Order: sequence, then structure tokens, then C-alpha cells
Amino acid sequence: MTDADDAPAPAPAAPTEQPLAELATVRLPRPAEASNLISDLLRSPLDPGYADAARRRAEVGPRVGWRSTTAKGALLVAMVLLGLLLAVAYRQVVVGEPASTKARADLLADIRAKRKAADTSQREADRLREDVTRENDAALSGDENAALLKSKAAVAGTGKLKGAGTSVELADATAQVDPVTGKVSDDNPGVVLDRDLQDVANALWQAGAEGIAINGQRLTATTAIRAAGGAILVDFRPITSPYRVVAIGPSSLTDRFNSSATARQFRRYVTKYRMKFSTRKEGNITLPAAPESRLRYAHAPLPSVSAASGSASGVPGSAPSGKQPPSSGGPAPLVSRSP
Repeated sequence: MTDADDAPAPAPAAPTEQPLAELATVRLPRPAEASNLISDLLRSPLDPGYADAARRRAEVGPRVGWRSTTAKGALLVAMVLLGLLLAVAYRQVVVGEPASTKARADLLADIRAKRKAADTSQREADRLREDVTRENDAALSGDENAALLKSKAAVAGTGKLKGAGTSVELADATAQVDPVTGKVSDDNPGVVLDRDLQDVANALWQAGAEGIAINGQRLTATTAIRAAGGAILVDFRPITSPYRVVAIGPSSLTDRFNSSATARQFRRYVTKYRMKFSTRKEGNITLPAAPESRLRYAHAPLPSVSAASGSASGVPGSAPSGKQPPSSGGPAPLVSRSP
């Protein structure tokens, strides 16, 4: 064994670290290479694969025999299927459109005719009611209670009422439109509801109103303000926005209504939901007479035989005559609008 063999093996050389500046220089593309790439794209925009396919087609020649026939047949079948699809779509969309349009037009015409007939009947009923009132006034002209009867009829709503008062106008807020899709939003809390008109009418009664009409419909003790679908009914007659509530009362009626909690609530609705709400004093108002309502009389319920026998026999769970056990269900909750 020689001394050279005993000498220790030299240690591996440590890897040299390349400066960061040189690494950045290597990774960044050079301007000359970028310009060459753009020049190549401008000179030959077609992919090389297309050129190769064209060269092979030139060398082999066009398709002949069964390959050409199969390709043409497949193309013909595809075109026939596409034509049938377009024909079916045309028949379903275009040909069927007149039928639906005609049905909708017939329905609208029927609605207009029924509404026109209802308006004509209402005008005839108003004319006959005026004739009856005129005859009653003529018959009671010498009676000392004629004026009292007329004033009572005006207060009850069955007669016309004239005087000064106030008017309250409400209107639905403009529906928001999506700026991207252009569709009208279905969620519009600024729509006037039937209970909004109820609140306004109750606040006017509380402020001292002697007579109230909503869009020309006179309110009486038996008038109902309710919603049916998307429409508001006043005494079973539909009304639409804007809503004008007119009331006759003392000179302080407008100020008392404006200071009420209902008016303050609607002013918050204007700020929060963009609902339209305004009040104004009126100097000369004429409220129309309401249609005479059919009076219904309450009667004490007669005891039934089954209820009497159940009470006498002591059957558990039997209710007394005229009374029903309380129902566990209640009315559907109304949609709340936060103040």
C-alpha cells in the first residue's frame, strides 16, 4: 500500500451560487426573441398542422370510392336532421303563437266587456239612487226631521257629503331593475298594501274625519278593505295605484293626521322603501254616496239536539250549544314590513 493510497480523498467542491441578477436575466425573455415570435406569427398565422394536412391531401389525392360516399352520406343525414329539428321548432314556436295570442286577446276583450257592463250598471244604479233620494226629499220636505235624516245619511255614508278636509296620496315605489340582466326585481317592499290603506283610514277616523273615500269608493261601517291576489278591493271593487284617500272633517284634520303615528310611519317608508306619500288640505270636497248595503241581522243560535243530548249525558269533549272548541290553527301571518 502506497502513500498515495493512504492520502484522504479530496472533498467535493461546493456548488457555486449564481447571483440573483443573473437568474433574473436568464428568466426574462429578451426583446429580440419576443419580436421574432411576433414576426413569425405575422408571417405564418396558420398552424403547421393545417399545412401538413394539405400536403398529405395533395400527395394522396381526393377521397374516392366508399370513403367519399360515406362522408357525403353522413353530411346529408346531418343536414336532414338539422332541417327536421328547425321545422319542429318553427311549428311549436311560430305556428302555435297565433292561438295563444288569440286566446289572450279574447280574454282581454271579455274582461273589458264585463268591466264596461259593470260600469254601466253602476251608473244606472247611481242614477236610480239619486232619483230615490230626490223623491224622499220631496216627500219629507214638510217634515221637521228631514234635515236630521239627511245629515244622518251623509254621516252613515249612504248620502253625499260636502265640506273641507284633507287628501292623502299613496303610490307604489318604482321597482328596481337589475343593471346587468335588465330584469325587474320581484322584491319591492315599497308596494302599497291593503293594510296600509286600512291604517290611513283608521288614522283619519281617529283624527276626526266625518266621511272618507278611497279612489272614489265611499267607506261605511260595513266596508271592507282587503287584497285579492295582487289587487286591492274596497267594498269588493278593485282599485289601483296611485291611491287617493279623501276625508272631510274639522279644520285641524290635516294637522292631527300629520302628527299621528301612522303618518310618521309612512314618512319612514318614503325614506326607506321609496314609497310615495303626501298630504294636502282641501277646501271643497264632495264624497259620493256609498251603495246601500244589505243589512244582516244576528240571531241567537238555537240549541241542537245532538249538543243537548251530549250535555245531558255528560259525554267528555262535547261543547255547549252555540259554542265551538277553539281551533288550534290561526290566520296566515301577514308579511311584515320593518318600520
